Amino acid sequence: MGVGLLPKLPGGIWTLSGFTTFWFLAVVLPLIGIVIFSFLQTKGIRVKWEWGFEAYEKLFFYGGGQLLGRTIRIAATMTVIELLLAFPFALWLAKGAKNNTMKLVLFTALTVPFFLSPVARVIVWRSVMSIHGLVNTALLDLGIVSEPVDWLIFSDFAVHLGLLGQYFPAMVWPIFLSISLIDNEYLEASKDLGGSRWRTLYHIILPLSLPGIVAGIVFCFVPMLGDTVVPQQMGGGNVLMISHNVYNMIGARNFTMAAALATIVLAIMLAFQMGLWAALRPMGGLANVFASLNR
Repeated sequence: MGVGLLPKLPGGIWTLSGFTTFWFLAVVLPLIGIVIFSFLQTKGIRVKWEWGFEAYEKLFFYGGGQLLGRTIRIAATMTVIELLLAFPFALWLAKGAKNNTMKLVLFTALTVPFFLSPVARVIVWRSVMSIHGLVNTALLDLGIVSEPVDWLIFSDFAVHLGLLGQYFPAMVWPIFLSISLIDNEYLEASKDLGGSRWRTLYHIILPLSLPGIVAGIVFCFVPMLGDTVVPQQMGGGNVLMISHNVYNMIGARNFTMAAALATIVLAIMLAFQMGLWAALRPMGGLANVFASLNR
């Protein structure tokens, strides 16, 4: 019955090879086009079909290296912070929380943000952290400060804070699902054998929840590299990141430099994946880590 609902397409389109071909045409081919486009030269706003590194030279001449460093630093820092906050929360939610009503409320709180516009999720911070926002008003009323704290908004701190709330559910959900699959008998066996909570955490929970941790890291770090909303709304133009510059370059019709920046982001993501693979190689690599879910 379900198959009958599928549209009639040429033979093989619903097979693995058909989906692979579609994925290559829809995803990989455009990325290859961006990489190729980044090596073209320009004359004014016109693109010449001549090869060179002009876009990359201009990019680093105008501070592209500093921009890349800031973007990687912020994304890496926030990924680590998200992991440190999300793992104990996900562990408690999966194995510690016994009140079903509370769990339902928390599940809803973690799910609702996915149905809201990214701008709506971030813009509320501006009314809370601005010069005349709730935080500064409270600090002034309590006499803690004599004048508004200006670094609460449009600063590095504000961008970090915006990313924290934006990507926390993306880190929590895969870790929670991975921990939920751990059989409680393993934990009980560890307790019966005299294992402390820390030994159980280190020798059982961490290894078995590794697929969720890896997925959470990927779901946070990679999207942060291309996030346009948080740096623009919370940074206010004072904290420039790669995505914001790509948007500005496209608006200025500087397509080759925008393609060069996008290519560098792609290279960073590939390097990140290779680094992750190398780090997990002693455990059998990514394939073996995710195969542990079939337990």
